[in-house]
Amino acid sequence: QVQLVESGGGLVQAGGSLTLSCAASGRTFSMGWFRQAPGKEREFVATISGSTGRTYYADAVKGRFTISRDNGKKSLYLQMNSLKPEDTAVYYCAASNSMAKVTTIPDYDYWGQGTQVTVSS
Repeated sequence: QVQLVESGGGLVQAGGSLTLSCAASGRTFSMGWFRQAPGKEREFVATISGSTGRTYYADAVKGRFTISRDNGKKSLYLQMNSLKPEDTAVYYCAASNSMAKVTTIPDYDYWGQGTQVTVSS
């Protein structure tokens, strides 16, 4: 069983930056970040493949967000720059038993409790 704990959320002005962290217990393979805004469905943000280390991003965050991981620390990160009010959401860390590129909710087996990110205009 894998447990995931996110941290680093908060309130930031538009144009600002935040870094989210996710601490994992247990072995993880491909990992990713999702977000859910009020009244909307949870959506894919970014993933990092467990086999190749390649990263993939949703079009809405490409060029502004960077996903990375430190396997020694069993941690996943999301560096968010040039934040916009539409980035406001609860951000979730997720881990998959797959080593491949995984971008959909059913691909993931473990989820964190989420951390709130609020971007003011």
